[in-house]
Amino acid sequence: MKTLTPYPTVVGDIDVTIEKVALDGRDLSYSMISRNEHVVALHEVERAEWEEARIDLRVSLPEREIGTGPWTDVSCVAVLTEAATNARLARPLRKRADGAWVGSVPVSRTLHRACASLMVSVVATVGKVAGRVIGTADPVWVIDLTARTPERKKQLNIVEIDFGNATEEWLARFKESPWLVETSGEMPTVYLNTGFEGLAALLNGAGSEMERGARGLVVSQIADEAWTAMFHAAVSDLEIDDDGAPQIPSGWRESVLRQMLPDVMPGVSLADALLEVHERRTDDQGWSELQTNIHHAAAKRARIPKHVRTAVRALDRVEDSDW
Repeated sequence: MKTLTPYPTVVGDIDVTIEKVALDGRDLSYSMISRNEHVVALHEVERAEWEEARIDLRVSLPEREIGTGPWTDVSCVAVLTEAATNARLARPLRKRADGAWVGSVPVSRTLHRACASLMVSVVATVGKVAGRVIGTADPVWVIDLTARTPERKKQLNIVEIDFGNATEEWLARFKESPWLVETSGEMPTVYLNTGFEGLAALLNGAGSEMERGARGLVVSQIADEAWTAMFHAAVSDLEIDDDGAPQIPSGWRESVLRQMLPDVMPGVSLADALLEVHERRTDDQGWSELQTNIHHAAAKRARIPKHVRTAVRALDRVEDSDW
């Protein structure tokens, strides 16, 4: 995930390829690695019990930009994390003669429970300050310890429908809206209004660089609203145990909370973060102040910084070409 920083960062793509995965020294089938989905599935029917997986990866950087940018002491670091267990492991990568950065990351069965995230950051000295992150690979790889197929778990239903001509009468009241987010069902749904002029063409077309930038902005805005709505829905009806502590819900609500709570309440455990959010919401003490953190967490997952940056650069290039 790329975020806004007060110093220069890498513009080009940072590509991460999983070369090989081994379970206790035995190579995993390539069918368990999806380069399109950026997912590794570690649960095999034939080998449910294992102690350690080892992930070999290769990272390609925009070499020309790296070589000419305002930074020195460039290095690559792979970081494996899991919010459910508060596990975090960093491994430096080494640069090969061909320019690729390679290395391996261990996944210990005792440190991880369900789903870990593998990200790669490019670190350098910028403005005489060492250890600054100048780039991060996007998207992050998912290491799923419970899945038998390398697929991203679906968290949203996407329904394209003309609000004005929908059989669901309630949608007609919102025919002037380009989209709606509904979170009351078993799975949250984003309704895209095909009757909203130009929306379908923008979302489904190819178009120019400027149009692609505009599409990215719209998609990230929809995602931002969806993440915000899902978080509020997830904390609105929590089950409380005998000691008065809120319990992590199941299904998509659990996934949303595990992903967003570390940014909503940074620096505390998942249980403590959930308790703090629950108390603020029910007592109305500090709940309004917490909205900034909630929107920040949603914006990160919607990749708003990335899409805003892309759109601004596209606009700059269009303006430069007019001269």
